[in-house]
Amino acid sequence: MADGIPLDPMRKSSRRSPYNYYSVRHSRFSVDDEPSSLDEMPLMMSDEALENDESDYQTLPRARVDRRQRGLGWFLLGGWRVLCGSCCDCLVRMCRRKKELKARTVWLGRPEKCDDKFPKNSIRNQKYNVFTFVPGVLYQQFKFFLNLYFLVVACSQFVPSLKIGYLYTYWAPLGFVLAVTMVREAVDEVRRHQRDKEMNSQLYSKLTLRGKIQVKSSDIQVGDLLIVEKNQRIPADMIFLRTSERNGTARHHTETEHATMHVSVCLDPGACFIRTDQLDGETDWKLKVAVGCTQQLPALGDLFSISAFVFAQKPQLDIHSFEGNFTRDDADPQVHESLSIENTLWASTVVASGSVIGVVIYTGKETRSVLNTSYAKNKVGLLDLELNRLTKALFLAQLVLAIVMEALHGFVGLWFRNVFRFVVLFSYIIPISLRVNLDMGKAAYGWMIMKDENIPGTVVRTSTIPEELGRLVYLLTDKTGTLTQNEMIFKRLHLGTVSYGTDTMDEIQSHIIQSYAQSCQGASSGSTGGSSTASQKSQIPGPKVRKSVSSRIHEAVKAIALCHNVTPVYESCGETETAEADQDFSDDNRTYQASSPDEVALVRWTESVGLTLVNRDLASLQLKTPAGQILSFNILQMFPFTSESKRMGIIVREETTGNITFYMKGADVAMATIVQYNDWLEEECGNMAREGLRTLVVAKKSLSEEQYQEFESRYNQAKLSIHDRALKVAAVVESLERELELLCLTGVEDQLQADVRPTLELLRNAGIKIWMLTGDKLETATCIAKSSHLVSRNQDIHVFRPVTNRGEAHLELNAFRRKHDCALVISGDSLEVCLRYYEHEFVELACQCPAVVCCRCSPTQKAQIVTLLRQHTANRTCAIGDGGNDVSMIQAADCGIGIEGKEGKQASLAADFSITQFKHIGRLLVVHGRNSYKRSAALGQFVMHRGMIISAMQAVFSSIFYFASVPLYQGFLMVGYATIYTMFPVFSLVLDQDVKPEMALLYPELYKDLTKGRSLSFKTFLVWVLVSVYQGGILMYGALLLFELEFVHVVAISFTALVLTELLMVALTVRTWHWLMVLAEFLSLTCYLASLAFLNEYFGIGRVSFGAFLDLAFITTWPFVWKVSSITLVSCLPLYIIKYLKRKFSPSSYSKLAS
Repeated sequence: MADGIPLDPMRKSSRRSPYNYYSVRHSRFSVDDEPSSLDEMPLMMSDEALENDESDYQTLPRARVDRRQRGLGWFLLGGWRVLCGSCCDCLVRMCRRKKELKARTVWLGRPEKCDDKFPKNSIRNQKYNVFTFVPGVLYQQFKFFLNLYFLVVACSQFVPSLKIGYLYTYWAPLGFVLAVTMVREAVDEVRRHQRDKEMNSQLYSKLTLRGKIQVKSSDIQVGDLLIVEKNQRIPADMIFLRTSERNGTARHHTETEHATMHVSVCLDPGACFIRTDQLDGETDWKLKVAVGCTQQLPALGDLFSISAFVFAQKPQLDIHSFEGNFTRDDADPQVHESLSIENTLWASTVVASGSVIGVVIYTGKETRSVLNTSYAKNKVGLLDLELNRLTKALFLAQLVLAIVMEALHGFVGLWFRNVFRFVVLFSYIIPISLRVNLDMGKAAYGWMIMKDENIPGTVVRTSTIPEELGRLVYLLTDKTGTLTQNEMIFKRLHLGTVSYGTDTMDEIQSHIIQSYAQSCQGASSGSTGGSSTASQKSQIPGPKVRKSVSSRIHEAVKAIALCHNVTPVYESCGETETAEADQDFSDDNRTYQASSPDEVALVRWTESVGLTLVNRDLASLQLKTPAGQILSFNILQMFPFTSESKRMGIIVREETTGNITFYMKGADVAMATIVQYNDWLEEECGNMAREGLRTLVVAKKSLSEEQYQEFESRYNQAKLSIHDRALKVAAVVESLERELELLCLTGVEDQLQADVRPTLELLRNAGIKIWMLTGDKLETATCIAKSSHLVSRNQDIHVFRPVTNRGEAHLELNAFRRKHDCALVISGDSLEVCLRYYEHEFVELACQCPAVVCCRCSPTQKAQIVTLLRQHTANRTCAIGDGGNDVSMIQAADCGIGIEGKEGKQASLAADFSITQFKHIGRLLVVHGRNSYKRSAALGQFVMHRGMIISAMQAVFSSIFYFASVPLYQGFLMVGYATIYTMFPVFSLVLDQDVKPEMALLYPELYKDLTKGRSLSFKTFLVWVLVSVYQGGILMYGALLLFELEFVHVVAISFTALVLTELLMVALTVRTWHWLMVLAEFLSLTCYLASLAFLNEYFGIGRVSFGAFLDLAFITTWPFVWKVSSITLVSCLPLYIIKYLKRKFSPSSYSKLAS
């Protein structure tokens, strides 16, 4: 069906910036690199599109918005905000013109020769400065209608003709909220400033013509030569020039009280390891290589005796690639070296071995880490926005009521002043205590979360959005360290006819011991090498004969021990360190480092079965046999793993025999076509994948000296090519990858975090869609998605093919559209292409998937995916991660959760909520998210009901007394009504719960109702309005009718009935009683009765100066008691009856479960 889609040409639009593919509303179909007619048409995503061209996505409402006429209605309904925002953006752009990023030429050690000015190398995470703090905080508070309304009403009381009550009744709550907010923001700003100052003040060694000097991190410039020691953070993006060690062993000495710890990494001169966990989230060390020309200089000072420069591409987001050149122009001929990602040292990474010297190429805002970091924004909860909308509706009702009252009065005299007085008089419709109660409630929820013993160590860092935990639809999670422990365990070895698991590894060990024992016996007595006869025979081409299981195991284990990029690291205690030749290769102090934990798991397994990697540098490696012999191999060529090739290879020459062997391992999809024919590989790969194991296919090919020399010649020639270098190199390598001998299939398991599977199942049942965003490889991400049950066993997976242009994206999206109910796996590069041309279509399709896995995502891409979901779905998103590379994603989401893990506390500190284990997220959302939302919804509506009922009584009172704008109750009574008389019972609603925690966890489906927002909607709000009008009318008319003869006591009568009604309404609203609720009810009632006795002057009609006091004898009479009780009963009893009938005949889902 998709093949028949008509491809209508679309007009081209202006070229767009590559850095922001979310501003493509007008240029989604811009094309600048593809002549194909495919690129000129829209993608139609539905079958109806074939019959009706108007149903194309180009004619969807979202695309039509820009073509609507913008009239007065548009301006009043929000257009003014759009225009103001546009004007502000223009002003900001004019004041802060962004400097265009350019490629640069950087001279070694000569910053003054740089033509352009580059940004200062300082870190600044503060939101405000001394001058913008107060205006900024006030703007953040008063940009919401609720707070702005309170401010206007409070300011009106300074005008004598508009004054209704005492100033403190208006300014005290508002001042309290502002003071708390400012103190909180000030504390946060001071902490941010201290952290920034600490980072910017770190000292580094800078090389100059006069020797080493110490400079602050903030004073580092482009072109500076820096020395960064082991375990020191790299302060700016640098090109790696040389290591300080010349003997091939990178060493570091840490003085302790009794001994010195030595860490020895067996590397060639010019190599080091760095830790990148705060940049890309991967905990494994990365090998970096120094520029050959500078590493070969005799002394460190010679860097200033040569004339050399680095040409670096312009700063960009991609942390996995770099293109540049190193040139020494004082040599004859000039020396040119191409620079790649392995020559770079990015800022925020940490030197893990030795010390490094580098030249700074990017500083400050232009470093990769800053470019991939988004700044924290002020997060506002959905419930706050909903309450903000309700207060606007209440304000309109209040304005209409004031105009109606004055119209009934006849618009006499200064009627506009009377209208404003009525507006102030009815201002309790929007109670000023609403903000105070909600903020106190949020603080209470945060305290409850942190005190929950079932989720120990949880920290609430943002107290303004706990209700968001109960409204989430999308959960975007990191993989490494979040879903997994990043600890690999070797589980399976399959040789085609026989398979070995964890319980039969001892058999492999015995075969290896036997194989090398035979080789020792077969060796000549004069031999000093450690080669084995078996290995020699296995590498000599000959007629194909069926090999024994023992020899096949021997070859497989040897291949696994040789084909990798792992380096052994040794730690020892003592006063001196042995030279490399005398290095202690004992098993006790050896650890392994590699760019992938899979590699380490494989090498550890070969060690466990008897073949141990003991030494590795850039040119050779050594293995130790079970008998203690050392086998030495020269590394002739290395072909590293790439996401395109999905395989890695190595060519080695055994020193004793001279045999050359090409070993290769990789994903089954990449290896299946290059190994010799077999009938078991595909089936066994599928079996292992269903077990959640990460599979690797291992193969080899023996080469003669002539074959290798001919390959090396072509390979070196391809590497010198200027145009299409990567394609030519790949073509030469592929010439080797033919008819490889299949040795084995390995299965490695990535240990999942505790209870990941049941937690993900609980979240899925709760209606939350889970997206996994990871920087890891596609195969790895797919395996984890299966093993963690993010993708269920019987669910299809659609792997989005790599696309590079619009035509390919068009075809692949059409193929994806035909799939139903399948999980999507897509790489970051393909995602970028899809978002550039088909943003809306892709998101709509992806949102229909039960699960989405995005692999090879940069930190910025993670944040952009979160922003995309928020913009296109209008649903609440949550992001969870544990590394520095997850910070942008966490800050972009509506709710960010950080995990304190092996990758440090950066994500935890930047998040709104911090947990210690992934499994805690289930209880955090299903229990605490539910309670926070339900309680805040009830509390907010009840506080508004409390204000609306007293405004209804005021309206009745004014209408009876000739529409006079006179307050019914004195200022003290109004303050007491909102505080000591009703505050404690109303605030005790934060202890209410509709479902027990055990029930919420047992039936996570209850969470789905929360996302619909039914607890706080215009429907529920309208019910509360009707209840308030009914009760206000009954209380006021009842007081006037029943106490007609005692009219002077109408204040005491009506106010008493009002307080009793509110206490009974709290009891009506409560679903689960807590002893503090009962205490609050009795405490409030006691306080009110005491005030009747001791503050009786406030309960009279008119001012105290007129002598209107409450008669204490009157309130103790029986008529007073029964009449007040009757009024209260009439106002509350019908509501109790309605609630009973509703529970009986139309119970809610949670009440059915509770019963």
